[in-house]
Amino acid sequence: MTEVILASWPNGAAFVQRASRIMDVILHLGSHRTGSTTFQSYMRRSSHALGEQGVGYWGPLRTRQGLFAGLIPAQGAAASDKRQLRAEGRVKMQLARSAQNGVRKLVVSDENMIGTVRQNLRAQALYPALGERMARFARAFEGRLSRVALCIRAQDLFWSSSLAYGVERGHPMMSPEKCASFAQSKRSWRDVITDLACALPGTDIQVLPFERYQGRPDVLLTALTDEQSPLDRASEWLNRAPNVKELREILGERGEFTGLKQLGCRSDQARWLPFDDQQCAQMREAYADDLHWLISGADGLATLRNNTTTDEWAHTRTGNIPRFGPVSKGQGYDKQERHVARHC
Repeated sequence: MTEVILASWPNGAAFVQRASRIMDVILHLGSHRTGSTTFQSYMRRSSHALGEQGVGYWGPLRTRQGLFAGLIPAQGAAASDKRQLRAEGRVKMQLARSAQNGVRKLVVSDENMIGTVRQNLRAQALYPALGERMARFARAFEGRLSRVALCIRAQDLFWSSSLAYGVERGHPMMSPEKCASFAQSKRSWRDVITDLACALPGTDIQVLPFERYQGRPDVLLTALTDEQSPLDRASEWLNRAPNVKELREILGERGEFTGLKQLGCRSDQARWLPFDDQQCAQMREAYADDLHWLISGADGLATLRNNTTTDEWAHTRTGNIPRFGPVSKGQGYDKQERHVARHC
């Protein structure tokens, strides 16, 4: 089967490219701090095996070398329709080339499509500009976008990892008062997913909990493509957040002694947690609410994909009733039945 891709260029000319077959595009949006770098490394290492399956890959080494330039206006710069049209044409041309090369499914993985860690820290909220950004990408991938995957993570660990990542890259250590503002943020993953659905109406949106897929990029790819993926044997853990010892060294070199005091007296090898128990509990409760909404069907906007290699159940867009307690007869079976009855 063939199709015609028409891309309009700024000079008014038309570029018509015949693709050898229809190709689906799957966007892996991250988010940040959910193993995206490890997944991208796996995709590069597995490129040959994936190519034989008709699975292509674009990652940051390609998308951040000018391919997406102009789709999102640079900070402080005025939006330019001409730059955006050029960027859209550039993406469409590369899509046509991938399709001509026999790619059936193209996985595009770049967590910066939805925003950056710096923007999150400045706004003290989860991807506040996601809707506008993804609407621009939707135009570039128009007609080919079949699925979008978003990885989510418990807010307390997501923000802890983001703050440590920011400090490692020169961001100043935040005061306890500012850290508390992250725990009090009203924007949840439910809001992020709703914005995503509004920007990409009719697109299959898959939500993957980090806790189910961490350390298994091959299983993550299977969830993205619904096809068996090459086994990952590298056991990589890339771009991980610095631990307490590493943060002490970074802050010591920068002379930020006030920040050193905020690290507390935990083990040097421990994860840095800038939140107290009450704040962690508050964010965990928000994450539980997000998952409950997803399990209940997410208002038909998205599908929760659990790692079926470690979990016996997977919820769909229609929303399944959550299972409580043991799922087989035995000790506590009668109690389980009564518990389910109260929630029906």
